[in-house]
Amino acid sequence: MYLKYFKFSEFDSPDKPDSGKDMDGTFIQLLDKARGIANIPFRITSGYRTKEWNKKVGGRVGSSHLKGLAADIHYTNNRQRFLILSALLEVGFTRIGLGRNFIHCDLDFNKDLGVIWTYDY
Repeated sequence: MYLKYFKFSEFDSPDKPDSGKDMDGTFIQLLDKARGIANIPFRITSGYRTKEWNKKVGGRVGSSHLKGLAADIHYTNNRQRFLILSALLEVGFTRIGLGRNFIHCDLDFNKDLGVIWTYDY
């Protein structure tokens, strides 16, 4: 699979080298497309997670990260947040979480679609 803007290693669970290759192909291609539309770098702070890593970082049971269907993208200012969010919506992401300095997106069709939520921390 060809990715223009990402390396699979950017999605590795910190406790499992090469696990970025376990990301869902459709998810990662959509994210790559969104990156091109936003025209700014996307720094992935969390991609694929092992069960152990998910527990360590306080991830939810059943997290989409465990299935390779989610990523958290870091941003540092409101303009970046706008560009990232707009691009994610344009390519069709319908599950988005807004954090203080990151945006979560996932492509988990086993969960509610058409939702945007905020994190309380």
